[in-house]
Formats: sequence, structure tokens, C-alpha cells
Amino acid sequence: MSSIQTMRGVAFAPRETVRLTLIGCGGRGRGMLRELLACPKVQIVAVYDVSEEAAQKAATVVREKGKTEPKIIVGGDVRQVLDINTTDLAYIATPWSQHVPYAVAAMEAGLHAAVEVPAAVTLDECWAMVETSERTRRHCIQLENCCYGDNELMMVHLAHTGKLGTLTHGEAAYIHDLRHLLLSDQSEGLWRREPHKNSDGNFYPTHGLGPVAQAMGIHRGDRFTRLISMSSREASLTETRDVIVEDGNPKRSELYKAGDMNTSLIQTARGRTIMLQHDVVTPRPYSRGTLLQGSKGAFRDWPAGVFLEADPKTPHHGGWADIETIKEEFEHPLWKELREKVKELGGGHGGMDFVMNWRLVQCLHEGLVPDMDVYDAAAWSAPGPLSEDSVRLGNMPVEFPDFTRGHWE
Repeated sequence: MSSIQTMRGVAFAPRETVRLTLIGCGGRGRGMLRELLACPKVQIVAVYDVSEEAAQKAATVVREKGKTEPKIIVGGDVRQVLDINTTDLAYIATPWSQHVPYAVAAMEAGLHAAVEVPAAVTLDECWAMVETSERTRRHCIQLENCCYGDNELMMVHLAHTGKLGTLTHGEAAYIHDLRHLLLSDQSEGLWRREPHKNSDGNFYPTHGLGPVAQAMGIHRGDRFTRLISMSSREASLTETRDVIVEDGNPKRSELYKAGDMNTSLIQTARGRTIMLQHDVVTPRPYSRGTLLQGSKGAFRDWPAGVFLEADPKTPHHGGWADIETIKEEFEHPLWKELREKVKELGGGHGGMDFVMNWRLVQCLHEGLVPDMDVYDAAAWSAPGPLSEDSVRLGNMPVEFPDFTRGHWE
């Protein structure tokens, strides 16, 4: 085991008011501002964006909630808003390529960092997050909202209370038809199509993987050890482009390298398996393909259902039961506490955005250990570059780095 001082189990220092700087004031950043401002003991100190319009819109959100107007910074060195004397946490909601540079800058300045998903897009970036967090003793937390969904937290609660028995297998996915967004000339269309042109793999692994990893106790008694990945042929993005993009547009000459569906298999140190899929270009309903299998039952989502073996001596083969039948007993305590507030707010993504932000603020305010740490951010992001490596090598297995350096046990 490494002699480097780990960030596993390290609590925040408590503070009366949680002071935040928002970096990235686009649609996602402003949406998160509204959720954060609904949390108690929060002050938005500053907003930063390369677009003056976006920064001004973010400041307006704060002002309309009756809060003190934040400092507005447009462009230039991001370090000008990373002031440890005025800010506790940098909240980063930018395009993917900027996540790690801004998170590292924040930690170097003495701030904690909370960063949108995926936290990192290369293995070097994963290690940069980990090493900076360990050296500066500042947390880097991935803002994985799906870990705070009502159904996902119920799944985690079932797993951790032993109701599913010995966990053996999980499934996770990001199935989301984003063809029109990818081909648009604004917002994420300006940058999110680039990986499809240059690589082939799972570009967005964390939404499905995060909740399954939490249920399995990854970095809390288990870890990912290797990954193998393969992709289907590419078809849907090209065919859609040829229908909706006019002749003469430079997009008409683009070649897309990424297959429509990427499927990866992850093995863990304790012998569990996880199937992880990514498809953002085919016409099918949204799904995160969640499944958690144990020796006494299974939980799935999209569609939701639970299958519990009442008596090990009398196995049965009935259908999936409605999860409402177990909600009273197994709903996660966070959702029991916050359900009425979620209804009142009508929060984003079914309430998971608010629950995530409320919990992050609570941990900072009360001086608790965060639910997710930098090792989770690195490991849940790493299937992106690892899947690309495996596909490039002809679907060969690749070793999964131990970002905890042995502290997962």
C-alpha cells in the first residue's frame, strides 16, 4: 500500500455558510444555480464564463432569488475567481475538456472542487485530479446526479442492507438519442460531436456506472480491475446528418469513427461483473439500463422493478414486482427527508439534481465525509479512455488503474 496520504474518509471542515463560485454559466450551470439557491446556508460569491451574456444571466438568477449579487468575471485567467478568502467550493459546469484544468486550478488555490460529468476524459487527467487532491488535501467531487435518483438510492439501500444477498453482477448504460443536439450549431453541438469524429468508445460512462459502483461498494471493499470493450458499426449519425444538414455545410464531409453502440465489460477484485453501454445516436427511448443482481434478488430500472426471493429453499419464477411495494421499507433516508421539498421545487431530472446539491451543501456545512471522492471521480470516468484503448487494440482486455493505491480495501 502506498505511503501517500489518502483522501479516502477525509471529512470537510465544517462552515456556517457554504460559499460557492460557479465556473461555467451555460444552461447546465444556471440550472444548478437554481437548485443550489434552494439549499440553506449557501452564498454564490462569483460567476465566471467566457461569455458575458451567460455570466450576466447567471447573476440574474441569483439576484431574482433575492440573494446578494455575485461578482461577475468574463474570460481571462480562471484563477482570478479562485480566492480562498471568499470561496469554499468551485462548482464547475463547463464543456468536458475544461473540467480537470479548472478543478486542478481550484484545488491548487485551496478550494474544494465539484465538477460535472465526466470529470475527466483521459487517464492522465484522472491521475492529475487524484494527485492534486492528495497533495492539496482538497476534495474533488464528481457531480453525478444519477447517484441521487429516488430509484438509484433505493437500489443502493437494498444492497447495503443485504436484501439482495451477495452481489454478483450489474448493468449500466447511457442510451439517449442526441443526434439533433450533436449536429446543432449551438450549445453542446459546438463541441460534443468531436469525440465521435476522433475516437471510438464509451464517451459518457458515469450516469449508469456511478449508482452501480456505489451499490457494490467500489473503493469501499472492492475495485474495478480490468475492462474489455467493443463497438458496433457506425450508421445513425451519418444517416441523420445526410437528412437534416444542408448540402455545402462542412458537416457533410465529416467522418464519424465511433460506433453506434459501445459495450464494455468491467471485472472487479471481488469477482463481480458490470456490463456498461453507451449509445447516443440511435432512435430508441432513453434508458440507463440499470440492473443489480444478487444471490437473493435483483433490482432494475428503465423500467423499474424488483425481484426478491422470499425463501431460498423455494425459488420462484414470477415477474418483476413494482418497486412501490417496497418503497415504504426501503426508500433511502435522503429521499424520505427531502421528498416534500423536491415536490415543492419541481427540481431538475426528477429531483435528483436538488438532492445531490442539498447533500453536497450538507456535507460542507456539517463537516461530513463526502459521499463521492476523487477516486470515484477518476474510476467512474476512466472507462471512457479505457474503452477507447480496448477497441483500438482489437477488443483486448485492459488493466484498470487502482487510483486509491491500495486504499480501496
